[in-house]
Amino acid sequence: MPTPRSVALVTLGCARNEVDSEELAGRLEDAGWRLVADAAEADVAVVNTCAFIEQAKKDSIDVLLEAADLRSDAGAATRAVVAVGCLAERYGDQLAASLPEADAVLGFDSYPELARHLEAVLLGRAPAPHVPRDRRTLLPISPVERTGAAGAQPGHGIVARPGESVWPEAGATPRRGPASGPRVIRRRLDGSPWAPLKIASGCDRRCAFCAIPSFRGAFVSRPAADILAEAAWLAERGVREILLVSENSTSYGKDLGDLRALEALLPRLAAVPGIARVRVSYLQPAEVRPGLVEVLTGTPGVVPYFDLSFQHASPRVLRRMRRFGGTQPFLALLEQIRDRCPEAGVRSNVIVGFPGETAEDLAELEAFLQQARLDVVGVFGYSDEEGTEAAGLDGKLDTAEIAERVAKVAALVEELSAQRTEDRIGEDVDVLVEEAGDEVTGRAAHQGPEVDGVTRLVPGGEPGRLAVGDLVRARVVTAEGPDLAARCITGPPGTPA
Repeated sequence: MPTPRSVALVTLGCARNEVDSEELAGRLEDAGWRLVADAAEADVAVVNTCAFIEQAKKDSIDVLLEAADLRSDAGAATRAVVAVGCLAERYGDQLAASLPEADAVLGFDSYPELARHLEAVLLGRAPAPHVPRDRRTLLPISPVERTGAAGAQPGHGIVARPGESVWPEAGATPRRGPASGPRVIRRRLDGSPWAPLKIASGCDRRCAFCAIPSFRGAFVSRPAADILAEAAWLAERGVREILLVSENSTSYGKDLGDLRALEALLPRLAAVPGIARVRVSYLQPAEVRPGLVEVLTGTPGVVPYFDLSFQHASPRVLRRMRRFGGTQPFLALLEQIRDRCPEAGVRSNVIVGFPGETAEDLAELEAFLQQARLDVVGVFGYSDEEGTEAAGLDGKLDTAEIAERVAKVAALVEELSAQRTEDRIGEDVDVLVEEAGDEVTGRAAHQGPEVDGVTRLVPGGEPGRLAVGDLVRARVVTAEGPDLAARCITGPPGTPA
């Protein structure tokens, strides 16, 4: 019997890309490929690229070149390098022409048949790279008409139920679901106790600085049944926390005819056996309704965590960005959240140096940040993204001025975040253990995975040895920059206090 082909998936970018990679891993494993962790040990290295900002594009190119270098390494098994993901989808044949080191550049529509494409690459018959197109044109303008429409939706996974048809790709013969129960096409690529779970893809907003909708497409929600099935599948594999991801989670359900669909979904997800907590990311402030605030702050198992995309605070700058809000409505939303849950976690991102931003606009942003008391803020300097409205706006600032403004706001944010962390000293927090060696670390409810700092459990209160995946109650004793140190009050369920 021949040895199965081997493949390594290298993932860059956001948690949405991590979901896409695990779906691709599931498809490849189903097709008989052997998954390996190290690209040097794989016949094919598949690089899931990012195209969010210029630095992300550069990082993706660098990783592709590093993988290509393995082909000349005598100790490596690598025979081919394939680019997938956002950079490949956005630039397609342009990327292939400028990066001959990649043996193939495949867009999202290639995902359902990735195994066949990789086999062709190894046989010297790589498919032609796709020609980029605006993916928003693939679906009806009306959201409610999009259900069942054609077009690949990476990371949605195929959750097939008995007797239902599953279309691997446009024009292909449908196959049937399993004889009993749903089947999730996904394969975990790490043993983390948390996992991202995609609830929707694409975006209908037209923010002037953002190119993502053009290559991710129009907004499409996943059916609640599919999301719940995947959550149960993740729980069976040891996942304790699920992070709901999309380009815009507050729009979930609008194409399903229910603007309160997320509010209804969250308690159902929290009730999935094995899932200890549910976290939502990518919330648009202008779309956060009072009902959603109530569910996020008052549902057992749903963490009071608000990943709010403010981007700025000056109403004038926000209008030029094609966004809504400003200092006063943003502060009112934060007050509403904290009235219901004072310990709620809030993070955001801001863009500094947007075309036309004045010194007064910058001062308003700084004043807002001082009043907002956010846990974490990502500060980004504006740069042109081709194909966006902002790239053609007047009032551009030079790069030196943007860098100076970024440094100023970043220094303020660092100081404010440290103050907010210190405010939590004495607070009782629930910590999900993620590392349990000589040092035990995890995350409190207000800390999102990979971006918001960690909580170190200090000796003195442990009721026995803790394990990865345990959820323990602890009291914060010190602040360590963006991180916390806390002492256990109670241990995992079934452990004496």
